[in-house]
Amino acid sequence: MKKACSIAGALLLTASLVSPGFAAGNTSPGTPEQQNYSISGFLSYDQLVKQLKKIENNSNGQVSLEVVGKSNRDRDIFKATVGSGKKVVFITSQIHGNEPTGTEALVSILQYLGSSNSPEAKQIRKEITLVAMPMMNPDAAYLDRRGNDMTWDEIVDAFPQLAGAKPAWNYYTTPRQGDDYAATPGFDVNRDYNPDLNYSPQASDFPGSSSKPGWFITPEAQTVRDVYQSLQDDFGQVDVYIDLHHQGPFYYVDGTNDVVTLSLSGRFVADPNSSAGEKYEEYKDKYNYDFSRQLNLAAYHALRSMGSSPFNNISLYDQKIDLPGTALGAFALNGSGTVLFEVRGQTQSMGQKKKGQLVKAVETGLYGILDAVATGSIDELDPEEYDDIPITSYEPGI
Repeated sequence: MKKACSIAGALLLTASLVSPGFAAGNTSPGTPEQQNYSISGFLSYDQLVKQLKKIENNSNGQVSLEVVGKSNRDRDIFKATVGSGKKVVFITSQIHGNEPTGTEALVSILQYLGSSNSPEAKQIRKEITLVAMPMMNPDAAYLDRRGNDMTWDEIVDAFPQLAGAKPAWNYYTTPRQGDDYAATPGFDVNRDYNPDLNYSPQASDFPGSSSKPGWFITPEAQTVRDVYQSLQDDFGQVDVYIDLHHQGPFYYVDGTNDVVTLSLSGRFVADPNSSAGEKYEEYKDKYNYDFSRQLNLAAYHALRSMGSSPFNNISLYDQKIDLPGTALGAFALNGSGTVLFEVRGQTQSMGQKKKGQLVKAVETGLYGILDAVATGSIDELDPEEYDDIPITSYEPGI
């Protein structure tokens, strides 16, 4: 992974030129004092659009930018593509609006791959088609919160067959879920996916639950699904899907007092080949958990090889979850190797203090994966070693 780390180091220089997940369960909100940080140091939606267009214009055709959908509040959702390889890597960020470091990392990667003539960049472009959707939930980013900006009435207008159904379980409407949800309700978009990519919402499937598939009722989830299907049509399959998230600020490497810098995971649903995963039996010939574990190992090794203490604080996110309503769960069942990045803290609990370190952690892990896939070294990794990575703990060690 030395090559991946050298890329990440070089990328840190390009990142300085750029204007400045919790996938399940409760997040640690931090103390009240920690919830007053400014988000001005992170890319706003308008800054992101401007930066993406600049990257495309300066890339001499290496990066192509396309509007692939609209958010519920009519903001453009972008797809950026770089490379022409047969191996497809699809990466999304900021499905939760208060989780911005993944967007910063993706912009930096696009800038590097779109402009660098280094042997590493050339090899990635030759072997991989990288498709990135940074800030795919721009309405949530604008509001600096988890959920999008959409009412149940708007859902029913779009899907009249849902009239009379109870609102989806992931519909946020109360101050307990966030001070602004009572006035501007919204949905956790990362519970709106379904392994059946052609699923049409049915009233009998509502309100649903976290252990059941979603419905593709939000335009943001529909857009990601549509891009995924278009890649399937063009390439036959999406080899790798990576979703960039944040988790609460106070999680620990199991058995230690070390605060986790970044959690990884390749497991989001019960294995269709197991008794617990019998409900997913129709997907068992597509599901490839070993490949997901190899991808996570590539990221883990790259991060650990950085040497400094924070980059050693890497662990495995909850391995007992079964979330077919997440993009990661749905796409894993459709045959993609999947990786979850959960970097420390949301904007309300991290501010800008750790921004550079956390963005670098995301970039380093991503480059570990891209390098391993591009060179073929991913196939040399023993998936069983994935289970040796320490688990993320909710309590410090004794």
